[in-house]
Amino acid sequence: MALALPSVRLLPLAPSRATAPTSSPLSVTRTRPRALPLPRVRCCASRISHRAAAASEATPSWAGELASSVPWKAAVSGALALAVCFTCFVGSANARTGVNKPELLPKEFTTVIDVAGFLSSGQENRLRQEIEDLEKDTGYKLRVLAQNYPDTPGLAIKDFWQVDERTIVFVADPTFGNIINFNVGPLVDLDVPRSFWSQVSGKYGNMFYWKEKGEDASIEAAVTAISRCLRDPSGTNNCSEVL
Repeated sequence: MALALPSVRLLPLAPSRATAPTSSPLSVTRTRPRALPLPRVRCCASRISHRAAAASEATPSWAGELASSVPWKAAVSGALALAVCFTCFVGSANARTGVNKPELLPKEFTTVIDVAGFLSSGQENRLRQEIEDLEKDTGYKLRVLAQNYPDTPGLAIKDFWQVDERTIVFVADPTFGNIINFNVGPLVDLDVPRSFWSQVSGKYGNMFYWKEKGEDASIEAAVTAISRCLRDPSGTNNCSEVL
């Protein structure tokens, strides 16, 4: 004999579109979280970018006004003259303290001054002749000072040699390792790449070179390299190699 089961009424878990939601205990009511207002953040990047943009717009106009009012070569020469200030150069070549000893200058004018005794009389004569020929052919004035700090005329050589924009002062001093130092006039700097001077100093002025071959060999090799460079025709490959 079959037993009759009681009928069970199923309640819907979610309301249908046609019926209104019921308050049945089986129904689930989901509430959306309330969005909290975020604090307002003021960003100053826009202001900075506007200022930077204004500055970048003002820069070309300023540069254009300067370029139109000052000749190009005069501006470059003035900047280079400050960059290769002779007084600053002698101060660095002669350690931290500038030296001015005019009593160490020769009584008669000469383009080669050797107060350190690195060169023989024959070497000095050859260098003088090379420097004289170079000046006649190119107009550049090369001057050589061989010294052992602090035994040096120092700043006194500026007036003695009448150093100007076309002068190259070559100071040979092994006191601080590299024996070769240069002071290059602004007009020379326009024609000769700056990398040339560092190449000459690195090749012939390093301590290994002059200790093995002698200070006189370093001086002569540097003068020969400078003379060859200044005689090269101007161009992209001018003074590109130190032989």
